[in-house]
Amino acid sequence: MQQYYPTEKINGFYVRPGLYLLNGATPFGDVVNFTVRSANAEACSVVLFHRKAKEPFAVIPIPEHYRIGDTWSIMIFQIDIYETEYCYRLDGPYHPEKGLLFDKHRNVLDPYARAVTGQSVWGEKVGDYGCYHGRIYSGQFDWGEFHQPKTPLSDLIIYEMHVRGFTKHESSGVKHPGTFDGIIQKIPYLKQLGVNAVELMPVFEFDEMDGARIHDGKQLLNYWGYHTTCFFAPNTSYSSRIEFNHEGDELKMLIKKLNENGIQVFLDVVFNHTSEGDEHGPAFSFKGLDNSVYYMLTPDGKYYNFSGCGNTFNCNHPVVQQFILDCLRHWVIEYRVDGFRFDLASILGRSEDGSPMANPPLLKNLAFDPILSKVKLIAEAWDAGGLYQVGSFPSWKRWAEWNGKFRDDLRAFLKGDDGRAWNAAQRIMGSRDIYPPELRGNNVSVNFLTCHDGFTLYDLYSYNHKHNEANGWNNTDGDNACDSWNCGEEGETQNQEIQNLRIRMVKNAFAVLLCSRGAAMFPAGDEFCNTQFGNNNVYCQDNITAWLDWNRLEQFREVFDFVSDLTAFRKAHKILREDTEPCSMDFPCMSIHNSLPWNQEFRNDTHVLGILFAGQDEDKQDDLVFLGINAHWEEQHMQLPDLAPGLDWSVQFYTNVPHVSGQDYNPLVRREGNTFWIAPRSVLILTGSRKA
Repeated sequence: MQQYYPTEKINGFYVRPGLYLLNGATPFGDVVNFTVRSANAEACSVVLFHRKAKEPFAVIPIPEHYRIGDTWSIMIFQIDIYETEYCYRLDGPYHPEKGLLFDKHRNVLDPYARAVTGQSVWGEKVGDYGCYHGRIYSGQFDWGEFHQPKTPLSDLIIYEMHVRGFTKHESSGVKHPGTFDGIIQKIPYLKQLGVNAVELMPVFEFDEMDGARIHDGKQLLNYWGYHTTCFFAPNTSYSSRIEFNHEGDELKMLIKKLNENGIQVFLDVVFNHTSEGDEHGPAFSFKGLDNSVYYMLTPDGKYYNFSGCGNTFNCNHPVVQQFILDCLRHWVIEYRVDGFRFDLASILGRSEDGSPMANPPLLKNLAFDPILSKVKLIAEAWDAGGLYQVGSFPSWKRWAEWNGKFRDDLRAFLKGDDGRAWNAAQRIMGSRDIYPPELRGNNVSVNFLTCHDGFTLYDLYSYNHKHNEANGWNNTDGDNACDSWNCGEEGETQNQEIQNLRIRMVKNAFAVLLCSRGAAMFPAGDEFCNTQFGNNNVYCQDNITAWLDWNRLEQFREVFDFVSDLTAFRKAHKILREDTEPCSMDFPCMSIHNSLPWNQEFRNDTHVLGILFAGQDEDKQDDLVFLGINAHWEEQHMQLPDLAPGLDWSVQFYTNVPHVSGQDYNPLVRREGNTFWIAPRSVLILTGSRKA
């Protein structure tokens, strides 16, 4: 290892100029390199604390001659990195109306800190925002012979998961509930379910006590974690044990174990805003470092709020672009992450004055960065400022999108709305009307019907209206446009007919989702009818409202078996995921049908839809899958296309009857020739098979 020698002594510490391109705090034995950047600061000091101490034991001003451009860098010798925490103090002008907020007495958390102290135990606030210190990370995780799955996006079945909520309930049966280790213990379950990607809701360090309050005698927290405190640091309260100087090892082990089992790992990242809020919020990091650089500000120094959370990250300022790129590279290099889902990603395409850009440099740089070249980039292609870009998000054939139109069109069609059949067909076939392959490539659409934000799938068919009273905002929060249907009675019911209909609607939704072109995504628990009791915005509910109740797995075992068999079916039929060689009957790879084969005449009251996928399997045999949907409230007939001699249609799934793995469904469906009668609000999935 290269040897570094001190050149002078400041406040009792030997120091020398540092490595200017090495951001954050980097240890070399007992020598630590500190590098920090600020365009508007006039002076900078490194502040050192003993572990858990509130007052520093040393303040070391970085000499002016250690500054190059806007960068201060210093090496400090003889630091016990296991017992030391740090932050910065920056001096400069204080003119809030100009966006300048420097205070030489304020402790500023390093945005590049690899680990953060001050919030390591869930639900326990340690002091105020000034308690945030960086830790000098020295982890040397052994990845061994690590190989990441190379699953293309079109083959993915993505399982969206909140780390704490997934196993926190006692019914999960894990040793360390609510932790990364708890997920590791559930890997056999994930494999049985058949998902091949996990999307973790925010795992960057956040303060769950931010905005904590009591409502109706219950503690409400910042449970979801979409208010980031530090972008380079893992949320230490998600670890099952204290990891001094090895923060992140348990998360790395989780990623390693998931990848070993063929499951990719995506992170839900939130670069559109931070937890510092607006002008009334705390100033503990970016505000104290370079407020006018890192945030979009109005001419009078206030904060633009395209995020709906108080401030907006200034993503297309060159310094902020570099920060975001450095951050994503860090998670790919150090944590081997397979992809990222960008929350309110349209903000990343706004210029410094808030206006949308045609070719945002940040999005382009992420698309072509050599470190990020193999990871998935998935945009939530809208923001809270009204910018909606589903189908038009700048992509360079690299960016995929959460397909909000899939959600909206299929929700409406499946519950029986008029005039949605044609749009539903386009969504099932990969939304090529909004994602032309020649412009966007083939791996673009991430299809979903539910996600963390909104009703669960079971609640989607149990409630006509949101019931968010427990959040303390008089039911004014959460989305009002739910496209839900309670099947005849609001909330829980003893009516068996309604209960059966709800289960059928859940299975219909899964059948369509998993037989549609594009990646499929659903939130954890939908596969066993998880409920949030009608709350469609559980961001603050750290309780059974948001936690998975694993007792429902046995209660709704039929639905779980249905979903796991469907994931296996999807994997077995390549034609559901991409175009293949044409089948021997020269059917197109995808075709639209109504109650008659090859008929694409759709009226406003059309509620019957058929999609035929046709091609060849890997053995060059014909592969034919027909998805037949009756969204009408009465039985309907559907005539399927004629097949070549020796082939016949065989029913593989039928949502109108209880699902039993391996069951022969053909005797359970009324049929005359190629005409099948489909029960009200039911779905058939058939294959073209050799006659018995």
